[in-house]
Amino acid sequence: METLQLLLDGFAGALSWQNLLWVLIGCLLGTAVGVLPGLGSSMAVALLLPVTFSLEPTAAFIMFAGVYFGGLFGDSTMGILMNTPGQASAIASTFEGHKMALNGRAAQALATAAIGAFIGGFVASIVVVFLAPVLADFSTRFGPAEFFALAVFAFAATSSVVTDSAVRGLAALFIGLGIAVIGIDGVSGAPRFTMDSPNLFDGISLVTVTVAVLALGEVIYVACLERHVTGGKIIRPKGRPWLSRAEMREAAPAWARGTAIGLPFGIIPAGGSEIPTFLAYGVEKRLDARRSRPKFGTGAIRGLAAPEAAGNSTTGMAMGALLALGLPISATAAIMLAAFRQYGLQPGPLLFERAPELVWALLASFFIAMIMLLILNLPFAMLWAKLLLIPRPYLYAGITVFCAFGIYATSGSVFDLLMLLGIGIVGFLMRALDFPIAPLIIGMVLGPLAETSLRDATMSAGGDFSVLVQGPIVLTLYALLVLVLGFAIRGRVRARREARLAAGLAAGASVRAEARSEV
Repeated sequence: METLQLLLDGFAGALSWQNLLWVLIGCLLGTAVGVLPGLGSSMAVALLLPVTFSLEPTAAFIMFAGVYFGGLFGDSTMGILMNTPGQASAIASTFEGHKMALNGRAAQALATAAIGAFIGGFVASIVVVFLAPVLADFSTRFGPAEFFALAVFAFAATSSVVTDSAVRGLAALFIGLGIAVIGIDGVSGAPRFTMDSPNLFDGISLVTVTVAVLALGEVIYVACLERHVTGGKIIRPKGRPWLSRAEMREAAPAWARGTAIGLPFGIIPAGGSEIPTFLAYGVEKRLDARRSRPKFGTGAIRGLAAPEAAGNSTTGMAMGALLALGLPISATAAIMLAAFRQYGLQPGPLLFERAPELVWALLASFFIAMIMLLILNLPFAMLWAKLLLIPRPYLYAGITVFCAFGIYATSGSVFDLLMLLGIGIVGFLMRALDFPIAPLIIGMVLGPLAETSLRDATMSAGGDFSVLVQGPIVLTLYALLVLVLGFAIRGRVRARREARLAAGLAAGASVRAEARSEV
């Protein structure tokens, strides 16, 4: 009952006309960047971060949450209508969603995606309301060793799971950690990796790094390699923009299973919603194979419903993990964690005690955002698709100018503009060489926490490093890390085995075809 009372107080704050306006702005921006190819919620939050410091914290984070959720709603529109998913989280939805559109069911596909995202996000918001305070109370048991183990868990899981190459993931992580240690050491007061430049004594701003890597780097990549960016013809939805009773009965179990699959991944730092969406799609495909008349490959509604629900349920739970534990499970969540720190707030149990108005208004805004996004996406999906008609040069030139204005408005330093350009080139190279961005951002955000926790734990134990592997919470975190890495390795080995088998079958078929032609 106490939780419900706090949630009602949160609704009282979130339903003010100012906060409703920020929810709407966040949902509009999130959906827009989700529809546009190459953009995403992480880029939108990074671009907005410099210009929101003048806002009241509750308004800023309500808008960020709307952007975070809206990005997933918009991603599926692009994948369904053009077979070109805006982000990796929408790839699984594209498999069956685009086939539905090709079969003249584009309107029903968009409705399935919007309802699935709504259900996944709404259920996750309910779980977060009751689970986040419990997690926050649990995190009061965390000491330096536990926080260090949590950071190591995030580092290892993110860098090894989000990419096919663990080497690339670890390289991106170490780049982020390397940037994080630049500046004056907080304990000894000695400058580290500053090259005797006073401009680097305070370190490199996370705002500069996120804007450079996520926005400017993407702009440079598109400008230099635009010939590789292709898109199909937009399929115009026709017919009823709602689902029949039969379609609802077909999609409902998939929505439920997708939501259930996505929820646990919201508190596991495994790269965000990409993995649960593929898992949800795989589960539905295996269930479909048992039917007398399999539908996958021809536009199965379950193959679209499950990934959409899984993606948004993961995002909703990720917000709970961020608020209660200070644990970012994706690049967007990591940027939001940085935003909390810029406002002088630390997610965790102290946040629930020191800023309860912000926390509960933000949680209440999740429900409002879900309803707004359903209204914005269910009947108006084709209007959002018209954003694809914006000429690329104008779009990305505008983003570049916005990057520069945002950084200069924050710091007023020409040096930061030069740093923006330099790190933007690094982001372009990472993008071109297929290095993941999320480990870099998470490494930079959690690097200081890991360093401080390591020092505090070893100093309190008199230099005994064994304290880092003692205690039930620490051992549990490391055991979970081993399980996550084990599943990741198993999945990659199986994928490579299947790829070799497919290649062998293809080669055998080619040899047999050549033999028949010679005969």
